[in-house]
This record gives sequence, structure tokens and C-alpha cells, in this order.
Amino acid sequence: MASVLSSVSGPADLRRLDDESLTRLAAEVRELLIESVAANGGHLGPNLGVVELTIALHRVFDSPNDKIVWDTGHQAYVHKMLTGRADQFGDLRKEGGLSGYPSHAESPHDWVENSHASTSLSYADGLARANAVQGKDDHVVAVIGDGALTGGMAWEAINNICADNCRRVVIVVNDNGRSYTPTVGGLANRLTQIRTNPRYEPALSAIRERMTTGPKVAEVAYEALHAIKKGFKDALAPQGMFEDLGIKYLGPVDGHDRRAMEQALTAARNFGGPVLVHAITTKGQGYDIAVANENDQMHQAHPFDRSTGEAISIAPAGWTSVFRDEIVRIADDRPDVVGITAAMLYPTGLDAFADKFPDRVLDVGIAEQHAVTSAAGMAMGGLHPVVAVYATFLNRAFDQVLMDVALHRLGVTFVLDRAGVTGDDGASHNGMWDLSLLQLVPGLHLAAPRDGSRLRELLREAVTIDDAPSVVRFAKGPVAPDLEAIDRVGTVDVLHRSEGSEVLVVGVGTMAATAVDVAQRLEAEGVPATAVDPRWIKPLDPAVLDLAAEHRLVVTIEDNGRQGGVGSTILHAVSDRGLDVPVRIHAVEQEFLDHAKRDVILKRLGLTAESIAEDALGRLREFSEGDRR
Repeated sequence: MASVLSSVSGPADLRRLDDESLTRLAAEVRELLIESVAANGGHLGPNLGVVELTIALHRVFDSPNDKIVWDTGHQAYVHKMLTGRADQFGDLRKEGGLSGYPSHAESPHDWVENSHASTSLSYADGLARANAVQGKDDHVVAVIGDGALTGGMAWEAINNICADNCRRVVIVVNDNGRSYTPTVGGLANRLTQIRTNPRYEPALSAIRERMTTGPKVAEVAYEALHAIKKGFKDALAPQGMFEDLGIKYLGPVDGHDRRAMEQALTAARNFGGPVLVHAITTKGQGYDIAVANENDQMHQAHPFDRSTGEAISIAPAGWTSVFRDEIVRIADDRPDVVGITAAMLYPTGLDAFADKFPDRVLDVGIAEQHAVTSAAGMAMGGLHPVVAVYATFLNRAFDQVLMDVALHRLGVTFVLDRAGVTGDDGASHNGMWDLSLLQLVPGLHLAAPRDGSRLRELLREAVTIDDAPSVVRFAKGPVAPDLEAIDRVGTVDVLHRSEGSEVLVVGVGTMAATAVDVAQRLEAEGVPATAVDPRWIKPLDPAVLDLAAEHRLVVTIEDNGRQGGVGSTILHAVSDRGLDVPVRIHAVEQEFLDHAKRDVILKRLGLTAESIAEDALGRLREFSEGDRR
């Protein structure tokens, strides 16, 4: 039997399919999802949960004329398959292949590439306003998970969307009770009540059927009952919460019932104003192993054996696991230490802390700004909060770090996972901005450990700072082998030193190993060199400048943006001291990086020992030629 999915080159093809074909299509989509993610890794659970919902969306709305915006975007694999990209899933998340998130470069059906949560409703508001100004009558659809609704930005957008009851915006809430892990907070509790309560629509339908087929008095009784439907509905669903704001509420609807979803979406499309469609889904639907996974329902999976769900290879111990263990030891010693995260308890490694001390760990949902200012309040109250987030997500709370923590000289420690170039998650997940942003914060202390032992060491030092914010940042993936220092100058670790050294190589965090490799390559070419790891990169230890003064050339290496990073800081400090020594900065150009493996990206950027050593030798040759002239 011919594949249905292979016959779908775009949404228009879906509208020609009958019910039997659509059921087969859903099964084929799930099969391709499991097959592709099992081979390449990626987001499995979220996509398995939106198969019927996505088919219904594309049958009811006319994408790309109607604009569909996916919040976060990790649940857009099905959307990609239905918009002509199913045959490209063999290269999912590989260099040159499909992105794991929507990408406008791939398709005009993809509008938003930002994979930071809670933003879709603001995009939708802006797109709908643009339609109104230009006299267009197409629709804007935002698909947002219940987890993303915990973000304040989503509610700011709802407040504005509801201000115009003629705005053609459809909000589809994909309510699976989770972001990475179960959604938290008051809104989550309310939605959970709806998921677990009897559904009012089947009850009302059954009553209607009995009454309208009986005597005339029964029809009258039914009409009376229908008149109080809103009150009945409010008891079981959050209609009042949304309709009091001025947005029509439809649901809850079974998100795995394609026909029901199409009916609800059609009603929303025809309404003529802002509508919220509340779809109840199950993360991992159709793959029992994913549904049964208690941690995250295979939210993001490494390549795995589809018969068991087990990873094909056991990854070596990662940076996160080192933090996970050490923060528990610190919590044992320090009853004032508390943990805070933004819907990422497991991914950031605070889960073991929460298991042992549940009253001392707070998950605030996808609300980084609130997390930081709440941490400030805890610090004012005598605690020492440790806020654990991905480096890229701290960007969202920069103002709170600056004005709510640093201005008040509060002892809050930020632990930034996935700092630097992260690779195949794409542009918005690279943690290549934090060093530049945090250099602006007065009084802040910033550490970048090069290996697991230094992570433990620097984390313990960070939580002793009680009069300023402190930050410890580390990379994604396997933790680097311990690289022991041969000397320490001030707080700076010396990792390699040659007699009569001419080049000082400064490696930041995981790039310290690259710095040692560069120094050894230079030495092999007859150029003595010293490699150091500053450990604390803000404030910059004057020992770095003392060492710089002893060398002909300073080379800095970091996988942060070039502008405002550590190299830039050292360059300015060298200039301020009046040192006559050039500084060569090797960092990430200020651009959005396409997805690929980390080592591939670093090579593309020239952040390899071979490229950096060659550049240093070239500079030294220029010096020699200048001296001869």
C-alpha cells in the first residue's frame, strides 16, 4: 500500500484526504518521528503529542497565507513533515540538514525561529496588527504549550490581544501538563483540574440527545439547560478566566481526536475575533515507552533503541552531573543554600538537590525574570540562592541580574549550563552571549571552570560571595578530563610554561585545553609559550596583565562572542595599563550560528589549536619582518 505521507507535499494535499487516509497518515508520521529521532536524537515526546492537532491545523488554516507560529518550536517536526520536508528527516539536526526548530530559510511556512518560550503570542499580536494596518484578512495562529503559559510574556501578549475583539488571532493551547517536566504554579493546577474532571461537552451532548428526541417539554427543558451552559462550563473549564479578558474560549478538546480538533479550529477561524482553543494532549502519544518515561516523557532524546527506549550509547559523565553532585554536597554543609530553576529541574541538575531537600528547591516555571528577582528576595531574607538555567536563557533576565541583584549587592549565585557553543540545537540555544552581557554588571564575579575539579572548586568559592552576584558557567556535553596546574599566579592557573616564553595563551573555560595545545604547538615550532587559565574572568586578576607584560604576544581563546568578551576585556586592560604588547582575540564572530556538532562549528570558526597556533606564528613573523625593516 502506497505511503500517504509521501503523497503530501504541502497542506493543500491534506484537504483531499479521506478519514481513512488521514488515520494512516497520523500513524506514518509517528513512525517517521520515532525512526528519525531514534537515529539522530531530538525532541520526540512533544512531537508525538501534536500529530492530530497539527494535521487539523493544516486542514483548517491556509498556511503560509494564514500564519502559524509555534511557541519554542521543538514540537514543529510534524508541521515540517506536512509542509514538504518529510523526506529530509534523515538529516535532522545534522550540519546542512533540517533544523530541530522552525527555520524560515527552510520554508515559508516557518515564521519564527526563536526557540525561547512564551514568545509566540507576542509574535501573533504583532502579525495580527500588521494585517489590520494593511487591510489583510488572513488569520494568525499561535500554538503554545501550557508550560509556556507560565511565562509572564505570554500574559502580557494576551492582555494586548484581548484589547481588540476584532483581531483574528487563534491561540491553540497544547495542554499536556508539562514543559520538560510537569508544569508548575497556580495556572498549571487549574488546568490539571480540567484534565482530570469529567468532560462537560459529552455530558451536555448526551442530555441534548435525550431531551430533543422526547416530548416538546423536554426540548424546552433542554433550552433552559443550554441557557445555563456558561455557568456549568465555568465550573469545569477556565472560560471565565479568558472570556472576562475578552477572548473566546473553546474547549477543552481532545487533541488526539482530529475531527474534534478540526471542528473547534473551524469555529475559531470563523469567529472573527481572538479565540483560545484548549487542546488536551499526551506527550509521547503513540509510543508507550515515551509516555511511561517519568522524567520527561522523552522530551529530548539521544539516539536510542526504539524497542526499549534506551540510549544506544552511554554518554560519559557530563558537566551537569558534576554540578548535580556538588550542589548536594554544598547543601549538606550550608542550610542557607537554596536552588531555583525555570522549568528545568532535571536538565540543569537540580533534581538531586530537590530529592534530598524538597523544601529548598523552587521551580518557578518558564519565568526567568521572576526566578532572578525572587532569588534577590531570598538573599535579602538571609538565604544564598543558586539559580540554575541554560546560559542562553539568562539573557531573558539580564535586567533583573543588573538592577535587582547587583544594584543591591546581593549574594546570588548563577549556574549557567550549556555555555558557549552548544552545536546541534541551533542559533538560539548557543550560550555565546553571557560573557559579554555579564561584563557590564558592576561588582559581579564570573568564573569559567576548565574541568570537573575546577567546577567543584569554583562553585564552592562562588557560594561564599555574599555581597555581590556570582556566576559559574560551563559547557554542554562530556566533562573535560582534569587538567592540573603547574603553578598559580594570583588566582590564575598556569597550565604550561616554557623557558623564555614569548607568547601568553589565555584559555577560558573548556578552551583552556586548547590553550595548552596551542602552546605545545608553538613550542614545537621553536616558539616558547605559556598557557594559563584565569579561572575567575571577572573581575580580571591583575596577574594576567603582569604575565602579559612578560611576553611579546597575548593570545586569548573563548567560545563567546568576540565583542565584549574576555579577550576584549584583556585588550582594554592591557591598553589601560599602557603595555606595549599586542592581543590576538580568538572568539565567536557576532553572528547566529547554524546547527552542527560543536567541534564542526569550532573548526568553522577557526577555534582549533592548529588554526590559532598558525595565526600566532604569522603574527610573530610580522614582528620579525618589522624589526628588520
